[in-house]
Amino acid sequence: MEDGTKTRSGLSQSSSKLRYGQPVADTRTPTQRSFIMRSVGTKDTGPEMQLRKMLHRAGYRYRLHVKKLPGRPDLVFPQRRKIVFVHGCFWHGHGCSKGQPPKSKSYYWSPKLAANKARDARRIDELGKLGWQSMTVWQCELRDPVAALQRVQKFLDNGQNSDRHGRQ
Repeated sequence: MEDGTKTRSGLSQSSSKLRYGQPVADTRTPTQRSFIMRSVGTKDTGPEMQLRKMLHRAGYRYRLHVKKLPGRPDLVFPQRRKIVFVHGCFWHGHGCSKGQPPKSKSYYWSPKLAANKARDARRIDELGKLGWQSMTVWQCELRDPVAALQRVQKFLDNGQNSDRHGRQ
């Protein structure tokens, strides 16, 4: 069975994962998987839209994806000289359950995710040198929208550059 033979469902087991000790084949064809991966955008993501709606309802006004700033930050508050990045846990290598790299093709994913983290750190340093304060809101934090909003409000109103995950 490990040599790529077909299962009863007709799917190859060589590309399967293990769930509860049993092989589970990818339910998508390579073309479908490619389409899904290509559709992952950098702007207007679900977590970003959720935070934007909460901040707007709370009375905050911001600019989006300012091209003149390093890294095109998600939310820019020009009068306050503050920036909020909304990061997806997987793509930016967060330590939560959603941020774990895939176990397959680690030769591809490990350097890619490490480069994303290094680029994020460089962008935050560049923004700091330009006089901007920044904070990161992680996708997993938005599971508790009230706490996430309070943390962002505290940052925007008091200048606290805190992150409950020990990152900025």
